[in-house]
Amino acid sequence: QVQLVESGGGLVQPGGSLRLSCAASRSIFGINVMGWYRQAPGNKRELVAAITSYGGTSYADSGKGRFTISRDNAKNTVYLQMNSLKPEDTAVYYCNARVIVPGKPSTDDYWGQGTQVTVSS
Repeated sequence: QVQLVESGGGLVQPGGSLRLSCAASRSIFGINVMGWYRQAPGNKRELVAAITSYGGTSYADSGKGRFTISRDNAKNTVYLQMNSLKPEDTAVYYCNARVIVPGKPSTDDYWGQGTQVTVSS
């Protein structure tokens, strides 16, 4: 079991920056992949960025070059630094933890409650 709590969302002007945090209830080193997803009204939830327990990263094209995902194992926290924000980045951002359990045919996924990011003038 993993509980995830996101924070850091808010209202920001276009071109501004925001840093989201995801605090996990257990060591994130034991979680295979942690990621950030977002969902705008009427849209499907989409991947923004992901990071493995060893630091490997992956980004969706939408945020590539503007967003950076990182982790702090000592604090059991994953971050998403968002720069040069655009109105189309407006969405609820969710933290995800994916755990691969030996002997199981599928992964276990855990989600936070989400944090609202609004990019507007």
